[in-house]
Amino acid sequence: MEARLALVVVALLASASTAAANVFDVKNYGSKGNGVVDDTKPLMSAWKAACAAAGAVTLVVPAGTYYIGPVQFHGPCKASTLTFQLQGTLKAATDLKRFGNDWIEFGWVNGLTVAGGVIDGQGASSWPFNKCPVRKDCKVLPTSVLFVNNQNTVVKDLTSVNPKFFHIALLGSKNIRISGLKISAPSTSPNTDGIHIERSAGVSITDTHIATGDDCISIGQGNDNVEVARVQCGPGHGMSVGSLGRYAGEGDVTRVHVRDMTFTGTMNGVRIKTWENSPSKSNAAHMVFENLVMNDVQNPVIIDQKYCPYYNCEHKYVSGVTINDITFKNVKGTATTPVAVMLRCGVPCQGLVLQDVNLKYKGQGTASAKCENAKAKYVGVQLPKPCP
Repeated sequence: MEARLALVVVALLASASTAAANVFDVKNYGSKGNGVVDDTKPLMSAWKAACAAAGAVTLVVPAGTYYIGPVQFHGPCKASTLTFQLQGTLKAATDLKRFGNDWIEFGWVNGLTVAGGVIDGQGASSWPFNKCPVRKDCKVLPTSVLFVNNQNTVVKDLTSVNPKFFHIALLGSKNIRISGLKISAPSTSPNTDGIHIERSAGVSITDTHIATGDDCISIGQGNDNVEVARVQCGPGHGMSVGSLGRYAGEGDVTRVHVRDMTFTGTMNGVRIKTWENSPSKSNAAHMVFENLVMNDVQNPVIIDQKYCPYYNCEHKYVSGVTINDITFKNVKGTATTPVAVMLRCGVPCQGLVLQDVNLKYKGQGTASAKCENAKAKYVGVQLPKPCP
């Protein structure tokens, strides 16, 4: 009996020792967390140690403010799972000369979880240098958090404020679940997209609140199987697929399901936007936008295949993006412009369905619909009246 108890005690001690060995506290690597001392190198050192450890590993960033420049949290890692547990605030340096295209980069990791805490991009001092709203050849400012070439990722309960450019971007990621985020920046902040997705598959965004200066969520080229549910958007430019068709070799965007979203005071509700004169062909297909509430939205439902955000737009060429099998279902609320439904296609859009659309113009007169090269099927309630 005593021998058996001794074995149990040894096993418990070994288990506790292993658990302790698999928790990496950035304070043990020299991080101060006082908001003044640059903690970039200590955080990188802690990540390197955690990434090299086996088993289920946790890297802890305790309460405090960690002033850091650009960091690359790269794999592949030895850990079976790696949790980046942010309990404090990561605060970005403001000197743009230190940065490339992004600030915090998680890349080439399988089984990553990023949880909790605050990401403060300190973007206000950089926004005056952003010329992208007016110049096509602008220098892009750094995204706050980029997830690149990761698999099986969870991002939850994170707060992102005032990025220099995008809040969060996904590039080449597979199977990523995002939930419980709070994303905010002033409505006047340029190009501060909440979550941007590109060349990714199996993306889920749920139970998130986004108030920012550009698209709450933007789905770029080359994406498949994207689900968005229970997201509150506003202020901002709404929920966009695109812009698409600007560059050569863009991938298709397929199987997008957006549901149970609320838009408040946004420029757009749900929008598909593509450039004219695309250098190559691509498809945007198999999408459902359903159970959407529009509260004082300028353009609640819009397909724009003549997208051009610049002052001089000639509109001479049709878009190279073919739009097919798109459903807008159970969309209701108020529009602040008379045209509540805009379907402006280049190459004729195919397989459009509008079912139970009830949008009232918050002004004198009634809401209207405007269509161009768009033959849609209408089911159930239709306000505004369908295009002739």
